[in-house]
Amino acid sequence: MSTAFSLAPLFRSSVGFDRFNDLFETALRNEPGSSYPPYNVEKHGDDQYRIVVAAAGFQEEDLELQVEKGVLTISGGKRDANEGVTFLHQGIAQRAFKLSFRLADHIEIKAAGLSNGLLSIDLLRVIPEEAKAKRIPINGAQKPALQ
Repeated sequence: MSTAFSLAPLFRSSVGFDRFNDLFETALRNEPGSSYPPYNVEKHGDDQYRIVVAAAGFQEEDLELQVEKGVLTISGGKRDANEGVTFLHQGIAQRAFKLSFRLADHIEIKAAGLSNGLLSIDLLRVIPEEAKAKRIPINGAQKPALQ
């Protein structure tokens, strides 16, 4: 029996932040059907991310992206069956799906595209000036005025 503890499941449904409380909450939540369709979450720099969803058999009009209250939802509608076609074997799943990703503060969707059966969603962390850390100079020679 292995005693190794993998944190990989924690990073599958979060993009752009390392808050362990949120990650553990997500990992402990049992979401049925969250493994279809397969997807990757990639980091391309300090502030650049990409989600790639294997959406084989889906067209742009079959897919919908929505962001609400910091949650990115990707859904794919069930495609109409081809009339007059009888499948001898149907290995390409075209069932409806819904994937949700909780986004960190200041994460924005920059682009989305469907190419070769892969839906790519580019994300960028844009931190506003008022939220950035500020360096405060220390003036050792001056004493603050007390009133």
